[in-house]
Amino acid sequence: MIRRPVLEMIDPGIQTTVQAWPGRTGILSDGYFPSGPMDHLSFRAANVLVGNDPGVSALEVDKVAVSVAFLAETQIALTGPEGVHARLNDAPVPLWETIRVSAGDTLRTANPGRPGYRLYLAVRGGFDVPEVLGSAATSVITGTGGIEGRALLRGDVLGAPQKEPAVHRRLPEDQRPRFTANWEIEILAGPRATPDFLTDEDWRDLLTMSWRVDLNSDRVGTRLHPHRFRWATGYGTVAGGHPSNVLDDAYPMGGVLANGDVLTILGMDANTSGGFAVVATVPHCALWKVGQVRPGRDTIRFREIEYQEALALNRQVDFTVDQSRVGVVR
Repeated sequence: MIRRPVLEMIDPGIQTTVQAWPGRTGILSDGYFPSGPMDHLSFRAANVLVGNDPGVSALEVDKVAVSVAFLAETQIALTGPEGVHARLNDAPVPLWETIRVSAGDTLRTANPGRPGYRLYLAVRGGFDVPEVLGSAATSVITGTGGIEGRALLRGDVLGAPQKEPAVHRRLPEDQRPRFTANWEIEILAGPRATPDFLTDEDWRDLLTMSWRVDLNSDRVGTRLHPHRFRWATGYGTVAGGHPSNVLDDAYPMGGVLANGDVLTILGMDANTSGGFAVVATVPHCALWKVGQVRPGRDTIRFREIEYQEALALNRQVDFTVDQSRVGVVR
């Protein structure tokens, strides 16, 4: 395979990174959260639309605004929020389907203020970046993966393998995720919930309140507005002065962490352990939603589910991005 320059960053926006799914798995004990895309559903769909394996490297664009120039003929796909303005050489192009581009073409995207926060851009063959600890995913916190472990800058050039064109595909509208300003996000209880940490009243608050997403949210964590729980443990335990304090423990991906009176949903670049109670966990099937909430604007309501329902919803998400379900455009 001949690898050649395929894309140059003109304006990388607020933060554009190279990501790969599922990231660095199996090394939590070594201090690495997996990184990878915050919205794995849209990420995998973008790759499938250009004939790639779902997990190969693609771009994650925060706040959906980016401008790039193409240096070679290839195929791309854009996936993300409804209403994104995407223009190729000033002509509008659709999301959620294969797009052919030529050398010299320029792509610009912008969000007119509609719900949704992250856009994904995949190219045929995936981007040619080295794997670090088993993945090309970028962690800007640890300076690992992608391009020098950082967000992309103006003038960065990315390569891709030269491959035969894939068939033109489109994900049907009824299979695309729905974006909103008021999200319902599934959670599993614990590992530290009722009755040992939260009271029954606290758990009811967790499930019935509308949680406002704080402006200071990112790939490390999605912070919610403060709330004073009652706590079953009382104050002043051996772990510390606040009931949310625990002796250091491992954090699960998607954990809903109680940092004092502030709940934080752990993101793909979060800490692997610490001294705060994880009162609930967002399962894999719902993590894509966390990746699309808008800091400072959206709200979240939690819905408790059981393990078997989480597995069923996982299968539903996988079904959506199954290559056999993505329609071929004749």
